[in-house]
Amino acid sequence: MDILKSILVVLHIVCFGVVMGGALAQLPAVREGRAKISNGLLHGSLGLLVTGLALVGTIYGLGGHPNNMKIGVKLIVLIGLIVLILVNRKKEKVSGGVLGAIAGLATLNVALAVLWH
Repeated sequence: MDILKSILVVLHIVCFGVVMGGALAQLPAVREGRAKISNGLLHGSLGLLVTGLALVGTIYGLGGHPNNMKIGVKLIVLIGLIVLILVNRKKEKVSGGVLGAIAGLATLNVALAVLWH
């Protein structure tokens, strides 16, 4: 079960990289007015959701007791991130503020994971 947990942690970090990298990669296109939400942002955020829930499941499977308040707050931030991506996904161009909010929510989720003990 420890190997599964380690694999899930790696996949979770990769999904964060996809979301953060996808948002930052579109920033140069903001000046030209052609920035958009890529499919990678959606897939990465959904990957964060799936791997995060699986990680919580492994904690319960190993007999542990996760901090449910922390998991709940992280889930709310992640749902906000996914909604922001879904709302702006079909738009031809998005503003730098939307991309900044996506990067900020992803970073907030990492900060919550690392700093909340």
